[in-house]
Amino acid sequence: MMNVHFEPKRKSCRVRWTVVLVSVALLLWPAIDVADAKSETDKETIRYLKSLNLEDLAGLEVTSVSKKTEKLSDAAAAVFVITEEDIRRSGATNIPEALRMVPGVQVAHIDANKWAVTSRGFNGSFANKLLVLIDGRTVYSPLWSGVFWNIQDTMLEDIERIEVIRGPGASLWGANAVNGIISIITKKVKDTQGGLISGGIGTEERFFAHARYGLQSSERSHLRLYTKYFNRDAGAQPDGSDGNDDWSGIRGGFRFDWESKTSNEITLQGDLYSQKAGVTYDFASLNPPNYVDTVLEDSDQSGGNLLTRWEHTSSGSSHIALQIYYDHTRAKDQLIDEVRDTFDIDFQHRIESIPRNEVIWGLGYRITRDETVDLRNTRFDPKDRTLNLYSGFIQDRIAIVADRFWLTLGSKFEHNDYTGWEVQPTGRFLWKPREKHSLWGAVSRAVRTPSRAERDVQFDLTTIPPGSPENPGPLPVLVRVNGSDSFESEEVVAFELGYRFLVNDRMLWDIAAFYNSYDKINASISSGPTPAGPPPYLLATETLANEEKLDSRGIEVAIDLIPTDWWKVDLAYTYLRLNQDSGNNDISGSSPRNQLSLRSTMDLLRYFEFDLWIRYVDELPRLNVEDYFTFDVRLGWKPLTNLEVALVGQNLANEQQLEFVDQFLPARSTEVERSVYTKVAWMF
Repeated sequence: MMNVHFEPKRKSCRVRWTVVLVSVALLLWPAIDVADAKSETDKETIRYLKSLNLEDLAGLEVTSVSKKTEKLSDAAAAVFVITEEDIRRSGATNIPEALRMVPGVQVAHIDANKWAVTSRGFNGSFANKLLVLIDGRTVYSPLWSGVFWNIQDTMLEDIERIEVIRGPGASLWGANAVNGIISIITKKVKDTQGGLISGGIGTEERFFAHARYGLQSSERSHLRLYTKYFNRDAGAQPDGSDGNDDWSGIRGGFRFDWESKTSNEITLQGDLYSQKAGVTYDFASLNPPNYVDTVLEDSDQSGGNLLTRWEHTSSGSSHIALQIYYDHTRAKDQLIDEVRDTFDIDFQHRIESIPRNEVIWGLGYRITRDETVDLRNTRFDPKDRTLNLYSGFIQDRIAIVADRFWLTLGSKFEHNDYTGWEVQPTGRFLWKPREKHSLWGAVSRAVRTPSRAERDVQFDLTTIPPGSPENPGPLPVLVRVNGSDSFESEEVVAFELGYRFLVNDRMLWDIAAFYNSYDKINASISSGPTPAGPPPYLLATETLANEEKLDSRGIEVAIDLIPTDWWKVDLAYTYLRLNQDSGNNDISGSSPRNQLSLRSTMDLLRYFEFDLWIRYVDELPRLNVEDYFTFDVRLGWKPLTNLEVALVGQNLANEQQLEFVDQFLPARSTEVERSVYTKVAWMF
């Protein structure tokens, strides 16, 4: 796949160890300072970490594992919850940055406005094995298979939590939940009453402003309105010059919640957005001498969505939910020009009246229609397509031994227009041998259905110049990628085992191990070259096909530690190993083998917060990306309960660094620069 590969700067061991020592010093200095200050007379000056208790953390409620509310400690899956406080204290300004704290999740900047985000491997601009939901609305793109992270946005202050499940979730959520699910859940309106205004400026975050207002429209109904604007600077080329990938956008929306006296709840919410993102394309060309046309332009994205949800609970033994949403998106530049409309309806019913059983079942229907335009290097045949998806699922959680051992069995049944019926079963167990100890395991099958591109695209990928080592002949070779009607669903059979235990009220461990066996993975079959023209050239084609087998294994560790009442430490470590059967279209090296995240959250003297986030990411040899080590620092000041001022430094270890090189899109990757910004938030 064509792209521009930048040679990263090699950091010397001396520089790296200097950064490590400085980071450790920054980590320990506040602890020493506060410890010295914490005398009997100073106790009242310390604002404790909201009386945080790890037993409460283990009891956090999650809904994405079994489509019902359950404690994190009772979830038979590898689950990590990012809380609203985690987001605030991290200094993250967008959702992908916040996801860096999750073990098993790989996040990398492609440029200043695009990310590669995945779980348990296969990273890329369209990481196609990760399902992402916002308040139950899927934002997975059927065009390329993946998520456009630069348009998945909302006010971070409105997010209640982000539930991240590593491993298949297809038995409940359906196709494409192969390696994980990210469920972004916003707060109920009654929890965001009053006003909030926040904004800031910085070196890379040039300007941003958010505004929200929540009001009680009647005794049982509440309304929230919000808007946000941002303007972000471009990344850097290896020589430090501007990367032409600056980014700006505006977004607004509302949410209305109504609760009746008869256990009914209705939610109506919607969003509108418009943004511009700079990009530099190196298109395949037949123009000598470079046979590349470089285009600098702004990519336009806009859209909106409307969602309504009705929930009814009767006597605590039955719960019914009906959700309907409509989504409209538009993306336009010289690589892609697409308009897409999606309508989705989902019904589910949970029954708990059967002794020792919790049964949940549901039905769903989705229709999505796109319209595309032929462009210089990208064409779809047909230009327009309508796709239908019919689905149903059933799952039973059986209490084999009361309060000790549970077995969960279930499956999703889907019919899509490309591959017909897909069956995605799972079996899970949860065993609590002792109080505060949970052992769980799972065996699951999941599929990733073909994208529109894998079936219908014709894409001019690259041109090999004449007289080069790869093409010693007199004519250039144009490499073209074609979709195929025979492209099938990718498959995985996953085996998982995890152990979660609360050592004491100051330490919580969460460990997960997995082995995944993949079949029918996307690859390509080469043919040609054959004469073509005018002007005369040779055409070589790569037809997309299900040619690869691959297996992966890994370990994910999360440790929460509260050394004192004013200090919390979160450690996340990931080991990932992918083994590919053949060397054809190597896809095994796009995710780091080792990752480490260490976050320190401290309440200092009166009104002050000090937060440090250290990260290490292993190299990506296939992409010519070196390993890197960096850290973020946040100093917060709360002189009033409703006023917050923060100074944040990001990526402080390196002046600039390369994190990822995309292998599919002909867009230039840029390097992430050191960043400092200040933020003010006022609640009223």
